[in-house]
Amino acid sequence: MHLNEYQERAKSTDQQPLGEGMDPNSSEMLVPLLGMVGELGELLAEYKKWLRDGQAYALFPDRAREELGDLLWYLSNTATKFGLSLEEIGRYNLQKTARRWPAKETKASHRKLFDEEYPPEERLPRKMGVTINEGGSKVVKMFIDGKQVGDDLRDNRYDDDGYRFHDVFHLTYASVLGWSPILRALLRRKRKSNPAVDEVEDGGRARVIEEGIAAMVFSYAERRNFLEGAEGVSFELLRTIKDMTAHLEVSCRAEGEWERAIMEGFRIWRQVRDSGEGKIEADLERGTITLTPR
Repeated sequence: MHLNEYQERAKSTDQQPLGEGMDPNSSEMLVPLLGMVGELGELLAEYKKWLRDGQAYALFPDRAREELGDLLWYLSNTATKFGLSLEEIGRYNLQKTARRWPAKETKASHRKLFDEEYPPEERLPRKMGVTINEGGSKVVKMFIDGKQVGDDLRDNRYDDDGYRFHDVFHLTYASVLGWSPILRALLRRKRKSNPAVDEVEDGGRARVIEEGIAAMVFSYAERRNFLEGAEGVSFELLRTIKDMTAHLEVSCRAEGEWERAIMEGFRIWRQVRDSGEGKIEADLERGTITLTPR
């Protein structure tokens, strides 16, 4: 049975069909919404019995099938009254989950880097040896292939939070996503041969967006032990990042790729913060970034 066929047949059994227009406060709308909550509660009650009694509760499969079926009916009814098809909902959901958790065979090395078609002097280096050192007064310097890049960094905060090491995040965005307007500007690798790309993708607004993402994610992580022991980040955070970058070339990178960039960035950041220094190898072609022993 196809989802839309089920939805159409379920609609014929609706005892409170929606009249003209959609009043969000009408009982016709509220009943299926409350019904989903109620059926979920019934399912949990059955599961509780199974946890308590184990295999002795032989009715569990039948009860679970019944409650899940009722839950599906209310879900279908809600979709119908919202003017949505179950197949449309299912298709969108599969696309969403595939972006968050891409197939295992998807390789970063198969992706196209954004500057492949540009002359070498306008491409981000494919491999970078990066050294980060913390000097006196909690001042951090970053060296790429032996040359200092960017300004000396401080936390710019009253208390010590380690944000002075945040260049690690820009390196991770470049490595995992192939994108970092900040790093491109610091390395003087802007794509000036294409004025439009130079202005939009490599210009000031794109750099501000990248810095904004780094600061926003840092604030999110700070409230969660800087993601130590975490398996991932919230979909709401990833959705916000995707919204912020919707007009940029990096919009083609999936939520799962952003999540990996964030998790990898904080994995390295925590180690560099704790030791006050770090030697990092960034490989854009492989989509990897590693902290190497000094």
